This record gives sequence, structure tokens and C-alpha cells, in this order.
Amino acid sequence: MAGKPRLHYFNARGRMESIRWLLAAAGVEFEEKLIQTPEDLEKLKNDGSLMFQQVPMVEIDGMKMVQSRAILNYIAAKYNLYGKDIKERALIDMYIEGVADLIEMIMYLPMTPRDEKDAKITQIKDRTINRYLPAFEKVLKSHGQDYLVGNKLSRADIHLVELLYYVEEVDPSLLANFPLLKDLKTRISNLPTVKKFLQPGSARKPLLDEKAIEEARKVFKF
Repeated sequence: MAGKPRLHYFNARGRMESIRWLLAAAGVEFEEKLIQTPEDLEKLKNDGSLMFQQVPMVEIDGMKMVQSRAILNYIAAKYNLYGKDIKERALIDMYIEGVADLIEMIMYLPMTPRDEKDAKITQIKDRTINRYLPAFEKVLKSHGQDYLVGNKLSRADIHLVELLYYVEEVDPSLLANFPLLKDLKTRISNLPTVKKFLQPGSARKPLLDEKAIEEARKVFKF
């Protein structure tokens, strides 16, 4: 019997957070081996665990997988969260790419220089309400089903709801005019596996504040 997946990353969201969300939604228990010092990272590099010398890295099914998209694709396929055919997978991939664009903007907001932060927040809000959320609301409205693709839970739904939580961290009012997305968020959040992940004390990571980022910069010199 295979052991639990082991996740190697920093104690932060970053590119590992979507992997945490997907595993949690699939009901898969996992372990985390946190990278806390430069030496921890060097050890992974030196022992050949990191194919391209970078994390995230996930040990799963006897593999040491790197590259977040590859990891997410594998998990989604393994746990039947990746559509029933090539057309559904194409739609799921397309939606996820849109989600990822906005997640990245929001996730790295705390690293924005202070004198640029207000402009960045304005840009995020504009793209949220005028580009990304209207597109996903339109998809749900077009077919009237509970989920984005094939009326079945997929990784597209999970990552979209992950994004909606990030959007609320920027400004809760941004979801006000998107009732179908709010319904989707409620629906996914009430799934037992996701509900557990959303509870305090889970592996879900908070948004880093400026102090935490500065401390990380001192340690890892980025």
C-alpha cells in the first residue's frame, strides 16, 4: 500500500497551495516536509530530488514529481477530477489557465513594493470584475449546471473556488454581482473534504504578510 503523498515546499502558499487544495478536495491525506532553511533546499538539490533544481516537489506513487502543472494533472487524473474525455479536459485546462492568471496576481500582491501596491490592487480589482469573474459566471449561466464542466466536480471547480477565497481577501464586495459563482463557492465549500480543509489548523496556508516575506528574504536571499 502506497504511503501518503509528501509535499516539499516552504511554509507558504506559492505554487504548492493549489496542490494542497486539490489533494484535500480529493480526500487524500498528505504530509508536508517544510523547507525552512537554505540548507534544506540544498539537500533536496544535492540528492537529486529536484529535476530542475526547484520546488514544489511531491513524492507520490513512487515518483518525485516536479513542475506544478504536471503534479496537478497527475492528481486530477488519478482521482477522477479531470473530465471524461479530451474535450472536457481541454475546457478544464482552459478554465484553469484563467484562474491561474488571477491567482498569481493576488498571491504575489504582498511582495509588491509599497509605493506600487495601490495601483496593483486597482489592477487586480479591475481584472477581477471586468475580465475573469464575468467569464466564469457566463460559463455557469450558459449551461445551468452545478459545475463548470460536464455537470461533475473537476479540478476547474476546485481551483476556481480557491481563487474566489483569494478574491475575498482583496475585497469581499468583488463577488457581489456574481450570484452563480457565490453559489458554486458555497457548494464546493460544503463538500466534506473541502470543509475539513477550510477549518483552522488544516494544511491550508494564510496569505503572507510583509513581515513574513521580509524574514523569508533574509533566509533564502530572494
